Amino acid sequence: MTAVAAPPKESLRTLNPAYFALVMATGIVSIASKFMGLPSIAAALLAVNVIAFVVLWILTILRIARYPREVAADVNDHQRGVGFFTTVAATSVLGSQVMIVVGQRPIALVLWFATLALWLFLIYTIFTALTIKPVKPPLDQGINGGWLVAVVATESVSTLGSLLVPTLGGLADRMLFVSLAFWLAGGMLYIWLISLIFYRYTFFHFSPSDLMPPYWINMGAMAISTLAGTLLLQNGGSSSLVTRLEPFVLGMTIFFWATATWWIPMLVILGYWRHVACRFPLTYSPLYWGAVFPVGMYTVATFRLASVAGAPYLMFIPRVFIWFALAAWTAAFVGLVRSLIPKRAAPS
Repeated sequence: MTAVAAPPKESLRTLNPAYFALVMATGIVSIASKFMGLPSIAAALLAVNVIAFVVLWILTILRIARYPREVAADVNDHQRGVGFFTTVAATSVLGSQVMIVVGQRPIALVLWFATLALWLFLIYTIFTALTIKPVKPPLDQGINGGWLVAVVATESVSTLGSLLVPTLGGLADRMLFVSLAFWLAGGMLYIWLISLIFYRYTFFHFSPSDLMPPYWINMGAMAISTLAGTLLLQNGGSSSLVTRLEPFVLGMTIFFWATATWWIPMLVILGYWRHVACRFPLTYSPLYWGAVFPVGMYTVATFRLASVAGAPYLMFIPRVFIWFALAAWTAAFVGLVRSLIPKRAAPS
């Protein structure tokens, strides 16, 4: 009997930059559980998330120190480079989680500044690296749904900032302006990127292996944009500018929600085509956390929209989707645990 698991050094060297989607998914499912009247689950997921966040940062720092060439190669890779944006969104989601689940506003404020710093560094580093890269892949090989994590990262600065507005006193209007700017910038990025992704969908060959889990971010990016809009509306009284823009913000928020909702049946159909019709094996990958996050985010965004827009008839959606989110998180977590258990080869 011999172990066949990858050695720790190799696992560290090849660590996927998108692994912080684990923190994104765990945090938003925790928040959804809190809103849906499941405080024990929300608290348990917070504990898991703090551990995951610390461990992933330790591993990331070790990887940067020990394997700088591999990290640099990832930054310049059209497939893996955008995965670094999960660090931004993960930091923001954890900040929102500690504020909503346990009321730790000072920690949330520190995490917002960390989110902003990471966004400023990564958004220009990644896109500059991919722009000036001398040899680039064709569109069908270079872009996927994971690129929309850039939108999620941008919107995450807005969501946590808006959550903090009631605690900032005289600085509330300035924070709300920053949140508004990031909300609009995220919408701009989505329009740019989804146009390329939809073009890739419909005008290039598409095989089951191409339909990676991050394509669910097509929906998740619009869900977090919806959430960011509802938080702007909720705190609009702190800013005369946002108050004047309320009809526009509400209209765009419903537009974002409708777009997210449109994507759900499409992604389910494509998932059926991939795994049932084409029998593509369903095996654990860290990229699956990028599929869990949108389900949790849609739950939270719809819950907030129902309240802010005065549409209580929408509340049946989060009451159903919370169970999908918990089931998806559990499946991904079981896959993670099983992937960490060394496999044994059959005796020869």
